[in-house]
Amino acid sequence: MPAEIPSRRQHARSGRERAMITAQIVLLHLCVVVAFIIGTKPIDWMLFVILYPIQFAGVAICLHRYFAHRSFHTSRVFQFVLALAAASSFGDPIRFAGKHRLHHQHADEPNDPHTPLHGFWASWFGSHVDSGYTPEQLDAQVRWLWRYPELRWLHRHSKLPALTLCVIAFWLGGFTTVAIGVLLGVLLVLHKSSAVNYCCHKFGSRRFVTDDQSTNNLLVALFTCGEGWHNNHHRYPVSARAGFRWWEIDMFYWVICVWEALGLVWDVKRPPPALLTGPPAR
Repeated sequence: MPAEIPSRRQHARSGRERAMITAQIVLLHLCVVVAFIIGTKPIDWMLFVILYPIQFAGVAICLHRYFAHRSFHTSRVFQFVLALAAASSFGDPIRFAGKHRLHHQHADEPNDPHTPLHGFWASWFGSHVDSGYTPEQLDAQVRWLWRYPELRWLHRHSKLPALTLCVIAFWLGGFTTVAIGVLLGVLLVLHKSSAVNYCCHKFGSRRFVTDDQSTNNLLVALFTCGEGWHNNHHRYPVSARAGFRWWEIDMFYWVICVWEALGLVWDVKRPPPALLTGPPAR
């Protein structure tokens, strides 16, 4: 990790870069809104039903639990499949994992890329516009990922898979198929991950004493298939399981268990029994 980390108040991107990314976020919202206004077609929703689970799992399981925290192991082939799933919503494993590791290192401190302490915008959208870290600082957190040429290629061309899906969607049904079939999923994933960043450091309960303000938020957990058990996650980040109690629904952990049963992943990390059965640490 670089010796000096800039204050989160500093900018790592130029004003032009920040303006371009902000425009892309605005355009993403406008495309979906316009599609609803002019009317959608069955093919739009058919493609959405196919792609959205891949896009959502691509962020929550692939980017977060695998690439950022290495909560299980897998083959090199399936690792690239996971990376492509993440890229279906413009995700970049190297860049995401680097930023997320810095979040855990500086959670709810000035150098946290998306703490609510910096305000709603910074937590919800701001870290996408400018995390406050240079590409070199982000990349330095995940040197192990640079061993793989296919991940380096995807890092350089992180928008290509999702743009390819947009081209295919346009060929299938035109603008609304792109907006609903592909971009609506991207929009939902963006807001769901932002809800975890903001709400799960501001509202909810704290089972464990941690060096941050992370919370377990039932509504966010239901909305995000388990990612909202965030205080649990900050207590034991390497766990593939975020819901520590039987009633803490964690559908993405169930998916990982299915992959484990099929032999696609192994060495799945789980929380120690004391965290599952012991009294809450207050």
